[in-house]
Amino acid sequence: MTDVDDIEYRAMLQFGDSTVRLAEIARQAGHAVEAVNELWPLVARLEARASEGRMERDSLILLAQARVALGVSLGTVLPEERLSAAARWTGQAVKIAAYLDDSHFYAHTLRMHGNELRKAGHPGAAVARLDHSLQLSSDPADQGGSLAFLCRAAGELGDADRFDTALSAYRGLLDRNTGSGLLFQPFTLREIELRGLMGTGRVPDACRLVSRQAGTPAAPQWFIIERVTTGEVLIASQEIVSAAQAFTDAIESAERHRLPHQIQRVIRATTAAGMLSLADEAGAALHRIRAMLAAR
Repeated sequence: MTDVDDIEYRAMLQFGDSTVRLAEIARQAGHAVEAVNELWPLVARLEARASEGRMERDSLILLAQARVALGVSLGTVLPEERLSAAARWTGQAVKIAAYLDDSHFYAHTLRMHGNELRKAGHPGAAVARLDHSLQLSSDPADQGGSLAFLCRAAGELGDADRFDTALSAYRGLLDRNTGSGLLFQPFTLREIELRGLMGTGRVPDACRLVSRQAGTPAAPQWFIIERVTTGEVLIASQEIVSAAQAFTDAIESAERHRLPHQIQRVIRATTAAGMLSLADEAGAALHRIRAMLAAR
């Protein structure tokens, strides 16, 4: 005899794994809101099963995968003041991964949690997780992801030595693996280097680098991120007209893909530079995004 719960459980595992994979594809293609909408029901179902004390190993693995995918997707679509929620979800995934004793998956959760911690304003804690993830990683793509996020966190800490070391290792991996993922792209490397140079006080170096083109973005969000970073560098080099165009591109695309965090970066940069009409334009776009997200 087969219990109905057993049938439903097997179906949940089968379709749950597919849901997580498809949600990740959607997020990377610039549809993070849709990814969140797909993941919420799955996570709710798994959390309910966990609260009943019915968590077999396969369920735990799926729960951790769903938690980290949900956290990363939320970290893409939430405004800055709510990014701690994304870090909490990825942090819960880290706890399960540590228990499962799977070093590859543990490294993945640490990597993603570290990046969400950075975005939530905790770059020091992010560096610790990313260092641990790098130690556990053996695959070049995994190492590259950890190094890319480590560059970001070190730049935000203003730690030039750590940034330079991570960037050198990241560039070496990219030279051998170009095109094998979102983070193994010359376009991505250039944006990471630009922001890190700005964060570590090397503005002239960033101003020289900004004029060099480096291919095309692997995903819509990377175009938006790069446009904001480029705008910040162009302001520093007193190229105000070009900076305004970069910010305008970022605002339009960020609103289309519903990425409030990137618009908030634009608002900070344009307000500090006295570009108040553009800051107002970005503020209006942010208001419209928040209204759309609140309606869901």
